[in-house]
Amino acid sequence: MKLTDICAQSAGQANRRGRSSVLRGTALAFAALLVSFAGAAQGPVPALQLSKTIVLSGVTGRFDHLAVDTAGNRLFLAATGNHSVVVVDLQTEKVAQSLTGLNKPHGLAWNAATGSLYVSDGALGELRVYKGAPLALAGKMKLSEDADDMVLDEAAHLLFVGHGGSDAANPARIAIVDTNRFALVSNLPVAAHPEGLDIDPGSGRLFANIEESNEVAVIDTATRTITTHWKLTKAVRNVPLAFDAEQNTLYLACRTPGTVIALDAATGKEIASLPAASGADDLFYDPALHRVYVISGAGEVDAYQVDKARTLRALGVLHTAAGAKTAVFDPARNLLYVAIPGAGSNAAEIRVYSTTKAKGN
Repeated sequence: MKLTDICAQSAGQANRRGRSSVLRGTALAFAALLVSFAGAAQGPVPALQLSKTIVLSGVTGRFDHLAVDTAGNRLFLAATGNHSVVVVDLQTEKVAQSLTGLNKPHGLAWNAATGSLYVSDGALGELRVYKGAPLALAGKMKLSEDADDMVLDEAAHLLFVGHGGSDAANPARIAIVDTNRFALVSNLPVAAHPEGLDIDPGSGRLFANIEESNEVAVIDTATRTITTHWKLTKAVRNVPLAFDAEQNTLYLACRTPGTVIALDAATGKEIASLPAASGADDLFYDPALHRVYVISGAGEVDAYQVDKARTLRALGVLHTAAGAKTAVFDPARNLLYVAIPGAGSNAAEIRVYSTTKAKGN
């Protein structure tokens, strides 16, 4: 074979090897791209996953607050649009009872120890208690107009109810009710209408969001006096709140601008904040997963992760429905029940979201 033939043959083999290497490299790069695209398309696991939807046939209009009876497998909804409280059997997923004779039900609290359901009515200016099976009216207490949110301290047998604040004839108060006797034991004056309430059972402190004065009132429930006020600086119109006993932190949501804020519950210092949807009406702290859920009338649930340094990390936004501003979180079952208002021919719904499938966040 001539030298020129040998050189030509070697050059051809080298070219083929080069083309082969290029093709292999291109194939590997394309495969990596496909894997990357698939991962991006799948995205992160949402903080809340829809478990089921319960249709409330015959129930229309909007809702205010909710309460849950875990042992009895029941959900209670203040159906403001229906002027009633709707009792849902969570096993059959049907409306089991409707408590009528109400005008504008707002706050609800379930006392598992006594089998009592407490209901505040803003238009009637009353607190009512229902007992028995089926539930029946067992007592009424006159408060003032706009009787609203409430929180129960089961160990102390005390119920705290915010009411009043519309004018001089209806001054803003927080009623303290002895649940053993269903008797008013004190009526604490506050600067303006109290919105969200929560209790620190360890210290006996009550936290009250005072929206109009842009502050949190801290109340000693033993002496029944306000010990301090914490002014907010990052946002205004603070409505819902929740207390985290483990990290001694208070989480609250403001409407203008939409913001979630973490406060040191010893000093009131604002230690973290992030944007949230506008129109927040409910907020819950998940102690098992160290998360905060903010429910707003814009039709969103904003979820946040809380780390050991008490900083907040946004986990994403769950879109529900316009006007779905209230919910209740059941930590025993890791479920969030969101009330979806009914309109026109569309019946109201309860959307049940699970938190347990989202532990990877």
